[in-house]
Amino acid sequence: MAADEDLLDRLRAGDEVAFAELVERYHTRLVRLARSFVANGEVAEDVAQETWLAVVRGIERFEGRSSLRTWLFRICANRARSTGAHEHRMFSADLQEAAVDPDRFDPGGAWASPPADWVDAIDDRLEAAVLAEHARRAIDELPEQQRQVVTLRDVEGLSSKEVCEVLSISQANQRVLLHRGRSRIRSALEHKARGGQSCGS
Repeated sequence: MAADEDLLDRLRAGDEVAFAELVERYHTRLVRLARSFVANGEVAEDVAQETWLAVVRGIERFEGRSSLRTWLFRICANRARSTGAHEHRMFSADLQEAAVDPDRFDPGGAWASPPADWVDAIDDRLEAAVLAEHARRAIDELPEQQRQVVTLRDVEGLSSKEVCEVLSISQANQRVLLHRGRSRIRSALEHKARGGQSCGS
């Protein structure tokens, strides 16, 4: 598999195959990111398509000060943010809610202790898939900015610095949003492990 940098060089040289490879690699991920901003999947698909148009038009101006992945996600986030504003689907960052107990996380934002041992009790892959779907629903139900940060950090694997670049937020804000989002998801999974029927906050 070609590295992003190789695809970038080929794309700048007008290689249509490189563009197709880039789309195959990132399109689903761009749609997923856009979906964390907008109301439905069709709109998210439109945002991803607009992102690719912006990439084609702006590739010569990309200076490489960030990774290609970060650049793509930043374009997508900006397009999705504008679309979301038009949909009147803007939510508060919810920074005034009670702080998450810091003892639940290490300095890097990971769990200080793992969730309850629900994984060890799973002896059926179908049940594991159900729990994975439950986690996805929990992410979908997060407040908007928490959902965006968790999607980029925990689903897409971006670093905290990259997330701050993509979303134009501070490191402190990113940490708060990530901790609160993860705490809500953990609570949902723990509730599921105890046999709850809903994933309340």
